[in-house]
Amino acid sequence: MLKVIKSIREEIFGDEREFDSPHAPTVLELKDGNALAAWFGGRFEKDPDTAIWTARRINGAWEKPRKTVDVVNIAAWNPVLFRLNDDRIVLYYKIGAEIQKWHTEYVISNDEAETWSDAHELITGDIGGRGPVKNKPIYLSDNKTILAPASLEGDCWNSFADISEDNGKSWEMSEFVPLRRVNPNERRIRDRVYNKHFCFGRGIIQPTFWEDKDGVVNALFRSTSSRIFRSESHDKGRTWSLAYDTGLPNNNSGIDVAMLKDGTLILAYNPRENIPGMTKGSRTPIILSYSEDNGVTWNELCVLENDDGAFAYPSIICTNNNEIMVVYSANREKIIFWSIKVEH
Repeated sequence: MLKVIKSIREEIFGDEREFDSPHAPTVLELKDGNALAAWFGGRFEKDPDTAIWTARRINGAWEKPRKTVDVVNIAAWNPVLFRLNDDRIVLYYKIGAEIQKWHTEYVISNDEAETWSDAHELITGDIGGRGPVKNKPIYLSDNKTILAPASLEGDCWNSFADISEDNGKSWEMSEFVPLRRVNPNERRIRDRVYNKHFCFGRGIIQPTFWEDKDGVVNALFRSTSSRIFRSESHDKGRTWSLAYDTGLPNNNSGIDVAMLKDGTLILAYNPRENIPGMTKGSRTPIILSYSEDNGVTWNELCVLENDDGAFAYPSIICTNNNEIMVVYSANREKIIFWSIKVEH
């Protein structure tokens, strides 16, 4: 049984800030054990003034947020922090007025987020957003192959892996994760037949990945079907099994998973279904659950927020000393950070 032995909750910034509405945070551990966070912030989502902001937590205190990426008159979205195996930090993000037409760019830091490079396009000519869409990439056990959890949002939502074997210089798009979509208005199907492979609505997006002890790559997905969906890959993310309903509730909001060094999985999510007749559900509470059987069953670890409000888009990492770091947005006004120590 996993239990919390110590936890710290902090607001990364106060009311005095240079942006009105922050959202979609991401977190990374610095080499000295401190933390780095990033998010998008501006007047509101999609507004042309929305930029990518970063802040470092040094010796228990958050530095003043810095505007790290700002494209004039074009909105920036969904930053994702990732450390390459040569110790450089990459900050991926989306640029565009509309999700369906955005593209992915990135900047690199060689000095633990003190300074950042000029921006680069991830894929020349990209429309729709290649590379990580919300959650962190992972290195596979060969310490060479990078899998970036990716998805496209159009009339149908499709998820896939972007694969790099040269430390992020070039990328290969996997096949889409197979999915059986069902019209949400098909009451005959919904009321009379349960099939774990039916996904009601547009589909699945924003995957989060882990590789298990047998070398199988596993993915969990946000969906329009009131459930977290799952798929597996036996060929390093190039092809995927038919996605299926895990039984875990999902309110059509972001999720993220990370793994402790002993293989225990930690999942951050809102355990809520969609509101009947709607495509989204309440974004409270937000919790952490854990699995000791590779995601077959889950147990609640702790409740992060349970008040009225919207607590969403968590990003989670696990350090080598069994510390869990979590960030998420609170009512699109604050970015919350947790440091949680656990033990069995």
